[in-house]
Amino acid sequence: MFKSLINKEKKVAVVGLGYVGLPLALELAAQMQVIGFDINRKRIEMMQRNEDPSKEVEADRFAGKDIVFTDDSNVLKEASFFIVTVPTPVDDHKVPDLTPLEKASETVGKVLKKGDYVIYESTTYPGCTEEDCMPILEQFSGLKGKVDFKIGYSPERINPGDKHHTLSNTIKIVSGCDDESLQEIAAVYESVVKVGVHRAPNIKVAEAGKIIENAQRDLNISLMNELSIIFDRIGINTFDVVEAAGTKWNFHKYTPGLVGGHCIGVDPYYLTYKAQQLGYNSKVIASGRFVNDEMPRYVAKKIIQHIIKHAPNPATAKVLVLGATFKENVTDIRNSKVADMVRELLEYNVAVDFVDPHADAAEVKHEYGLALTSEIGTGYDAIVLAVAHHPYTAFTEEYLLSIANEKAMFADLKGIYRNKISKLKYWSL
Repeated sequence: MFKSLINKEKKVAVVGLGYVGLPLALELAAQMQVIGFDINRKRIEMMQRNEDPSKEVEADRFAGKDIVFTDDSNVLKEASFFIVTVPTPVDDHKVPDLTPLEKASETVGKVLKKGDYVIYESTTYPGCTEEDCMPILEQFSGLKGKVDFKIGYSPERINPGDKHHTLSNTIKIVSGCDDESLQEIAAVYESVVKVGVHRAPNIKVAEAGKIIENAQRDLNISLMNELSIIFDRIGINTFDVVEAAGTKWNFHKYTPGLVGGHCIGVDPYYLTYKAQQLGYNSKVIASGRFVNDEMPRYVAKKIIQHIIKHAPNPATAKVLVLGATFKENVTDIRNSKVADMVRELLEYNVAVDFVDPHADAAEVKHEYGLALTSEIGTGYDAIVLAVAHHPYTAFTEEYLLSIANEKAMFADLKGIYRNKISKLKYWSL
């Protein structure tokens, strides 16, 4: 298969062109013929103009690439090697929502031929590729998985906004349904991942390897969040504590914060869901999720407590929230815990100016029912640095004072302004 792809006798199709799919498709298209498929026509039109809707990929990276962008599933009939990179969210009840994965599998299944390969990159629980996705491929193709077509799994490791840890310099986990497929799949990814790949012994191991990456990080952050609640009652700063503890060579410098996004705040639920199916109720992973999910409410409560005690008129209190995306310097608002915090503040009937230089106002309105404010105003009783976007990390205390009321609180959730604020009431996690 790899030889046919590299000789351009066969084509690769990347199904789903978001943060994960588009960079991968462009890298592959430097050497192979690629079909970039997405169901969103507007996004396809932007990519046809060499524009990344996610604003992660520069226009010059489209140049000279052998790729066709389309939302027409019939074009997928030309492909022989399919890579599925659609999102795997959870629903309102924190239950895995496999709908995007199932629909993508149906789309691929309808065009699947004997000898084709299907590789999944979407983060999910161990067993999903073989137990949930492969039957759909079989149903719509009329073919037998692992016999008529090969399947594999290679989890994405894209870090949005990170220009240092990229696809080409981050080791890729790869797996296949047998040794032949493993070697062919590995060869495809080795052609674009310069630091090499890790061959997992089977698909379930590859799925599990990915999901515990995020579960581990989630748990470590939940520990720091719980510690920040304790240290706040003691009257010491968590970032100061981490700095002190970090002088030990084997201490891992995790910090507290709002844990959102489409990976860390979601993936652990896939693991606890699978565990529950197998008759085990997760305790450690579930408790970490509980702590992190409660942090927006905790932060909002701290702000409201300050307003009640110090605002000139709590009934007309005004709060500025800086940042709406799930992390700094990206446009991605998926599973943003900042939105949860804003909703909590609004429950107390305070006025909230919600600003972000990167987030799309229409998307925020559609996703969360919240309106972004176009400009920063004045007269704030609390200012919340929620996301460390570049413009927000360069503010002076004089500027903050100019937009704040007397005795206003500056809630620095990222610890950026620690030891830099002396006149405002300073608080951080």
